[in-house]
Amino acid sequence: MTVFVVEDDDIISEGLKISLEQEGYRVLTASTQADAMELLRKKEEFHVCLLDVMLPDGNGYEICKEIRKTSDVPVLFLTACDDEVHTVLALEQGADDYIAKPFRIRELLARMKAVLRRYGKGDGSDNSGVVSTVTVGENRVELQTAKVYRNGEEIILTAMEYKLLLIFIRNRGQILTRQQILNNIWDEGGDFVNDNTLSVYVKRLRKKMDDSEENGLIRTVRGLGYRMEKE
Repeated sequence: MTVFVVEDDDIISEGLKISLEQEGYRVLTASTQADAMELLRKKEEFHVCLLDVMLPDGNGYEICKEIRKTSDVPVLFLTACDDEVHTVLALEQGADDYIAKPFRIRELLARMKAVLRRYGKGDGSDNSGVVSTVTVGENRVELQTAKVYRNGEEIILTAMEYKLLLIFIRNRGQILTRQQILNNIWDEGGDFVNDNTLSVYVKRLRKKMDDSEENGLIRTVRGLGYRMEKE
């Protein structure tokens, strides 16, 4: 499994590289936004991304946005900016977790593996090391084919419903405000999804996923938004 590390501090970057390689990971590194974007353009394969926020020529948010255009790989931010504004911004750009510096390498590894488990079972990968399957209640989400199954039968989701499902999966266990969801769910045709329409999409998704008050896969958090429960 390959980890993509974007960090401008050479000491931290090298320390992460050594520690991750000792755990059996392959590591790609970049120290600037330009270098990171170039690796993305070359379509370098990676399965987890660790992003610093402040970079000499930009920031990690732009890199995360670029990754999210084509991939749903887990993204964790590593940053000294430990405040609510930066945390919310990171999550709004599609991040899965946010770890403040200084951090312990064992904590980082544990949280990285926890994020992988949200995307699948075990270490979150198939035999090739690519995250491929996520379980949501009795439903199985095949990320590589964008298909959802329950009891062996395919559940047909619209493009918007599937996009909404991925947002919940990426942020499993976390409360998402309605505005956070809306900021990430622009219609492919460019039409904005409004607050009322979002309620309809959530209702339809719950129905198709056989979500009920009893199993509570996607819970409404009154006054705040929604949360997809962890397994």
